[in-house]
Amino acid sequence: MIEIKVPSVGESINEVTLLKWTKKDGDYVDRDEVLAELESEKATFEVNAEQAGVLKRIAKEGDTLQIGSVLANIDDAAAKPAAPVQEAAKPEAPKAEAKPAVTVSQPVTTQAPVTAVANDVKATPVAAAIIADKKVDPTSITATGPSGKILKHDVLEALSHPGKKAFAGQDLFTRNERRERMSNLRKTISRRLVESKNTTAMLTTFNEVDMTRIMEIRKTHKDKFKEAHGVNLGFMSFFAKACSIALSEWASVNAYIDGDELIYHDYVDISIAVSTPRGLTVPVIRNVESLSMADIEKKVIELAGKARESKLTAEDLQGGTFTITNGGVFGSLMSTPIINLPQSAILGMHKIQDRPMAINGQVVIRPMMYVALSYDHRIIDGRESVSYLVRVKELLENPELLLFGKDPVKTLLEL
Repeated sequence: MIEIKVPSVGESINEVTLLKWTKKDGDYVDRDEVLAELESEKATFEVNAEQAGVLKRIAKEGDTLQIGSVLANIDDAAAKPAAPVQEAAKPEAPKAEAKPAVTVSQPVTTQAPVTAVANDVKATPVAAAIIADKKVDPTSITATGPSGKILKHDVLEALSHPGKKAFAGQDLFTRNERRERMSNLRKTISRRLVESKNTTAMLTTFNEVDMTRIMEIRKTHKDKFKEAHGVNLGFMSFFAKACSIALSEWASVNAYIDGDELIYHDYVDISIAVSTPRGLTVPVIRNVESLSMADIEKKVIELAGKARESKLTAEDLQGGTFTITNGGVFGSLMSTPIINLPQSAILGMHKIQDRPMAINGQVVIRPMMYVALSYDHRIIDGRESVSYLVRVKELLENPELLLFGKDPVKTLLEL
């Protein structure tokens, strides 16, 4: 009998939560097969079978477990069950000749075409017909059917209470409350955000970026970029590259305080804030200053995918000298991001919105984005923070500067 114990996942982590079992009690498992998913205060990780055998689960889903405690046992002496023998296919009986359908002299009720309802709306045929006929907004209907399907009763209920929408699975005027246990990850997010607010002299400076040039470059080169590198050309590579160049010029924004000392970095590791169903995670792209645009895009896709699938490792989340967060993907127009400790600054990207701008005495419509830099005023002065953000703005509005940080013409003229 082999004991499967909770592995050590970091010096500062003493307990984890059992999120779910991937194998049933009594299942025969092969060596290295995934048995369960655990969640620490920093990330989720998998536990594998050390030997093949029959699984005997001990811990339950949702349990909080100490490092080194026993999750399950594996009976490695148990024989592997034989594969089920498939029965030989029996010859099919001859099908009876189909009889002609009997015509009944009754009026046929025609339904409104289902194509009148969006394809992503799940509804019974009768409910879909009423939605199409009455032109009901499906989002205003509380679905009570299996797997979120809209039933006839749901549509009639919405029609009888226009402008009113109950919570999913609830009736109107309900006073129901629910309690859920806070996950380790959510506890850590809560603790670190409060710690950041309470231990730093945080201040935020704002600016706005004209995204015209970047959007033109993406439109012109996106197909060839995808063909050459296998990834899409997104905004994050432009921002990461601009931030890395500006960080090399304003060292304090890329530093942090350690006791009575200032720790400066001669490299740029950018943490990318990624929202997942379990909470916010911040994986790190290392040595951004040494990566190409395609390298950055590939790394963003890799880390975002691992975050959504809960595959991030402790190494993916450790370190980071600066953070970028993009609230614009959720529609945020402006915000004040909170510093990701122990770092000293974080850049917030926001929604791109067409706005009238005065350029050369003319009012023109330009795609504009507000950007925000929250910083620790203990280490970064106002001049440095504002100058850093202005430099990021300059690099983004003139993408040719991203090549090596200087104007090509001025470089040519040695100015």
